Amino acid sequence: MYWATVIVTETNDTVAWGTLILGLVGGLALFLLGMDRMTEALRLIVGNKARRILERLTVNRFVGLATGAGITAVVQSSSVTTVLIVGFISAGLMTFLQSIPVIIGSNIGTTVTAQIIAFNIAG
Repeated sequence: MYWATVIVTETNDTVAWGTLILGLVGGLALFLLGMDRMTEALRLIVGNKARRILERLTVNRFVGLATGAGITAVVQSSSVTTVLIVGFISAGLMTFLQSIPVIIGSNIGTTVTAQIIAFNIAG
């Protein structure tokens, strides 16, 4: 006596591995090219004034957390915030240690934003 019936179907679906790998490598190459272009543009456009603003926004851990949460609340994407921070680091506008609280704050900002939306305020 069988407790479950197993249905076996044969499929002739094949994976086009060449297309899959080419798409993956091509997408990664476009992403890296975009990051390189953004870094170069940030180096050319942003001056010492922006560097001073970033230093004030990351003066300590708590201000960095608030900055990350605030930026994420405005742009509604922690991924955008993280990509911007990586670009700032690559352009030499921020240090890695300055970026850690901002990225953690962006993740907190995403969570808080989602929680606010989840509240039942209708009654």
